[in-house]
Amino acid sequence: MSRTLLVKQVRAEAPQVVTLTLVDPAGGPLPPWEPGAHVELVLPSGLVRQYSLCGDDLDRTSYTVAVRHETGGRGGSREIHTSALVGRELAVRGPRNHFPLARAARHFLVAGGIGVTPVLAMARALQRSGQDWQVLYCGHHGDMPFVDELNGLDADRVTVVRTDRDGRPDIASLIGRLPEGTTVYCCGPPSLLTDVTKAAAAAGAGLEVRVERFSSSSEAPPGPAEGDHTFEVELARSGAVITVPAERSVLDAVRDVRPDVPFSCEEGYCGSCETRVVDGTPDHRDEVLGANEHARGSTMMICVSRAVSPRLVLDL
Repeated sequence: MSRTLLVKQVRAEAPQVVTLTLVDPAGGPLPPWEPGAHVELVLPSGLVRQYSLCGDDLDRTSYTVAVRHETGGRGGSREIHTSALVGRELAVRGPRNHFPLARAARHFLVAGGIGVTPVLAMARALQRSGQDWQVLYCGHHGDMPFVDELNGLDADRVTVVRTDRDGRPDIASLIGRLPEGTTVYCCGPPSLLTDVTKAAAAAGAGLEVRVERFSSSSEAPPGPAEGDHTFEVELARSGAVITVPAERSVLDAVRDVRPDVPFSCEEGYCGSCETRVVDGTPDHRDEVLGANEHARGSTMMICVSRAVSPRLVLDL
C-alpha cells in the first residue's frame, strides 16, 4: 500500500549518513511495524529505493530511515543527500518485513556499515522485552552511525569493531562460540554475509541464520541463463496475457502493460517486486524468500524469477 508522507527532518548521523524522519501530513498515526521491516520511498525523480526502519517500533507518529551516500550507487542516495527534502511529500510503500525477529533463546546481531539500521531496531526491541541479545557492529571509524544509541541500550552487549583501525573481526571464532539455540541475524555487504553464513554452517547444528542484503551477492548482472525458455504470464486482474521470451524478465514484460508495478533493485534481493502467484510454478532466483517459501510458490520476485510451467497467473 502506498501513502503520502511528509519529510519532517533530515539529520546527519555520520559523515556519509543522514536520517529522514517521515510523518503523516495530517498528523495521524502511521501503520505499525516490527523490527527488520523496511519501507520504499518514491523519490522526486521517480526513483524507488528501499530503506530499513531504524526508529522505535512503538512510535506510531513517525518513520525513520537512514541513508548512506553511495558514490558508486545508482543515484538514489545521491538524490537524498543533495536534495532539499524537508517539507516535501513523498510516496511511501510499506512497511514490509522480510527480516523479522524470530523466537529464540538468544539473538546474535551482526551489522556491517549501514546494515546497522535494522539491527538497531531489533536491539531496541530485544532490550525492552528483556531478551538475551548481543551486537557485533563492524565498519570504518567516522562512518558508523548509531554507535551511541546501541551502547545506550546496554554497552556490555555491544561490540564495535573499527575495521580501518583494528582489521576485520574473526567471524568464525565469534560464531563458533555461540551456544546452541542462538539465532544469528546479519545485515551488511555480501562479504560479511558470506563469512557469517559459512561460520554458522561450520559451527554445526543449533544455529539459525537470517540475513538481509542491501546489494546482490552476485557480481554478474542478471540476464538470460542457459536453458531459459519462453513462457506466458497472465495478469489475473485484467486477463491480459504476456509472452516472456528468454532474454526478458517477467518484470520487464509486465511493465509493457502495467508500468506502475513496484520494483527497485532488479537483482532479486530487495523484495520490492514480490507478487502473488495465483497459478503455475515459479522458477525462483531471488535472495529474499527462504527455501520453504520457494517450495510453496505462493509469491515470487518478478525481476529475476521465471517459470517452470508454461504459464504463470499473477495477481496483477
